[in-house]
Formats: sequence, C-alpha cells, structure tokens
Amino acid sequence: MESYSLLELNQYIRQQLKDVLPGLYWVVAEINEIHVNSAGHCFMELIEKAPQNEQITAKIRATIWAYHFRMLRPYFETMTGQRLATGLKVMLQASIEFHELYGISLQITDINPAFTVGDLAMQKQIVIQKLTDEGVIDMNRELEITLVPQRIAIISSETAAGYGDFIDQLHHNPNGYAFNHKLFQATMQGNEAEPSIIRALEQIFEREDEFDVVAIIRGGGSQSDLNCFNSYQLTCCIAQFPLPIITGIGHDRDETIADRVACVSLKTPTAVAEFLVNRAASFDSELQDLADRLFDAVGLSIRIPSERLQRLSHRLQTIMHSHIHIQDKDLQAITLRLKHAVSALLLQKQTENNRMNMALQTAANKTIRSQHLYLPELEKKINKSSRILLTGEQKQIHWLEGKLQLLDPSNLLKRGYSITLVDGKAIRSIKNLRNGARIKTILFDGEVDSSIEEINPGNHNISSSAKL
Repeated sequence: MESYSLLELNQYIRQQLKDVLPGLYWVVAEINEIHVNSAGHCFMELIEKAPQNEQITAKIRATIWAYHFRMLRPYFETMTGQRLATGLKVMLQASIEFHELYGISLQITDINPAFTVGDLAMQKQIVIQKLTDEGVIDMNRELEITLVPQRIAIISSETAAGYGDFIDQLHHNPNGYAFNHKLFQATMQGNEAEPSIIRALEQIFEREDEFDVVAIIRGGGSQSDLNCFNSYQLTCCIAQFPLPIITGIGHDRDETIADRVACVSLKTPTAVAEFLVNRAASFDSELQDLADRLFDAVGLSIRIPSERLQRLSHRLQTIMHSHIHIQDKDLQAITLRLKHAVSALLLQKQTENNRMNMALQTAANKTIRSQHLYLPELEKKINKSSRILLTGEQKQIHWLEGKLQLLDPSNLLKRGYSITLVDGKAIRSIKNLRNGARIKTILFDGEVDSSIEEINPGNHNISSSAKL
C-alpha cells in the first residue's frame, strides 16, 4: 500500500494548488484582524459574512510583504481617506499560497481603493435609508435650541486637544459670558468609540433636566477614525435623543451620518464653542436693541401727554386750593362745637365723681365702725393662740438642750471614748496616719502625746511610744 509522509502530502498539495490555481485573483473580503510587525510586514485575517445574519461564512489568512505594503498603504489611505483597519471591506489582488508548515493563505500584491470608497458610501446610504424608513432621521434636527444654551453636556476625551480648545474658547469669550459644562468621558476613535459614546449618551439621558444641549466633540484624525459616526446604533441614538445635539468631530471633507442627524453640525470643537458664544452674543444684542427701542417709545409716550398733564396739574391745584379753603372753614366750626361738647362732658363727669366720693366715704365710715366693735374679741383670740404656741416651743427647746448635753464631747469622754488628733485634725481611719507622725490623744482627765513607730495596715495595728 502506497503511503505519504505529512510533509510529502503538504508538498503535493502545494504543487497541485500551484498547477490548478496559478496567477493572481481579485478577492473581496472584510478585514477581521490586522497588524504590522517590526519588519514592516502586514498580516491580516480576512472574512466574509452572511448578509442576513452577519455570521462568518469564510475565513483565510493574508500577508502583504513589506516591500508591497510600503507602497499599498499610502496609496490606499490617500485615495480613500481611510486607514486599513478592522471592519473595512476591501478588494485585494492576491496569489494563493500553501506552506507545508503554515497552511493556505493569500499573498497580496495590489488593492483597489475605489471598491472600498464605494462600499463605504453604500453602507452609509443603507444606514441613512434605514433611519429614514424608521421615521427618526430628522427627530433631533427638529428640536429647538433654547435662546441662550449655557448648560452643556460634553462627550469627548479629557486628553483630546479638541476638548482643550473647546473649553478655552468657551471660557475666554470676549463678552465674558458664563457657561456651565460637564464632561462625560468617552473613547472617540477605534473599536470602543461607538459603545463608549452610546454609554455617555445614556448617562446624560438620566440627567436630562440638567442640560440645554449636548456637544459631541473630538480633535482631528484620519477618515477611518470617523467610521463609528456612520454606524446605525450610534446615529439612531443621536437622532432620537431628547436634547439638541451639536457635533464638532474635526473633519474637513465628507459629512458623517452623525452630522446628518444631529440638530447642529459644525466642523471642529472650536466652531461649536463659537456657535454657543455667538448664540449668547446674538441674544444679548437683541436684548440691547429691545431696551433701546423701549426707551425711545417710553420717551415719546411721556413727551406727548406732557403738556396735557401740566394743564391738568394747574387745574387740579386750583380745585385743591378751593376745596382746602372750604374744608378749613368746616374744620374750624367742628373744632368749636367739639370744644363746647368736651367742656359740658367734663362738668358732668366731675359732678358724678363728687357724688361717688361722698358715697364711698359714707360706706368706709360704716365699715370702720363695725370692725372697731370686733377688735377686742380678736385681741383675746390672738393672746390665747400666742400662749399655746410659746408653751409648745419652750418644750421643744428643753428637749433639744437635753439632746445636746448627751452629745457634748466631755460627756462622751467620761463614758470612756477618746479623740485622736494629728496636726490639730481628728483622725477617723488608720489610712490617714503615717510612720513617725506625732499624735495627740484627748481623754476625760488629760491628754497623751505620742509618736507612731510602725503601722500594720493588714491587721490594723499601730506601734507607738507615748508621753503623758
């Protein structure tokens, strides 16, 4: 039975492919992976997806050797404005190669940039048509921006030069208008840009009432860096966002779909800042114009009735003088009548007071006489109560004197008690004594001076020497 080694089989396959598939072929595929090594060789993974479900239906490795890549890359980027990157659909000229160790691959020798340009344009048109069919493409563009948008939500990268230019332009405007802004960090290019910007929009949506507009800004970059702004998911979010969105994503050529659906589309972050400052300046100018017109109208309206007002003023003065003269006479008559009425009232009240004083004096004399008769009996009651109270207090005093005599220190000393003093103060505990202290013991019939030689707190004994 004839057999082959694996190397022999791979060599046979290689020769058969070379015989059956010689020459070069144009291949249409999507770049799934790409990297360039230090030697300048470009290695890619090419795929094809099913249009109905985006599932990968084919895959192959491809190589562009350095001497070809040095020419193809600048040619492609110049013609398309795009870098060779993942997600791009390309048309490549390649030969089919088989290596005994690495298997089958494509060796690329040329690229058709016109195909990529056309595919990108077609993809943009598909997204635009989908947004149009869903009825959302003009939703954000139809929103009205407030007259003076001053609360700004910013989607950008804090380290981006465009963000710095935007803030500088906003804060150093010549009229000194104040703006409040909040940065929502996002990746502005690469594969993470689309989900990152969508997350920032979701965060702003949760705080919708805090802002007037949203500014999506980034610095300059290659055309391929703008691919995320043509994606359906991101542009659909922008189109349906409830706040007006202003884009300034730093491009000079083709308009992105994000620019198409945003409320206001500008080229650069600086242009966005100028738009906001100019909006405030325009409103300020309109207010000043209205103030001037109002001032002129008020001046005119004052001048026209001025003469009439003066005439009315003269007539009013004449009428007032006449009226005041009449009222003055009436007031004098009223004053005279009031004076007579007050005098009569005072005389009447004085007569009534005299009668009341006489009645009060009579009643007081009667009360004094009746109380005078009651005084001897009250005096007897007071004397009797005083004697009883004094007798009780004398008994209490005698009882207290007896108790004090029992507590007299001399009586306690007679009963065998003594008083011990140290430095003139009575000692009640052994804890208050120390070795060598001089103590005085007072007895009923004399005193004893002594000194402490030893204190034994454990059994409460004291050794001392005494002198009578």
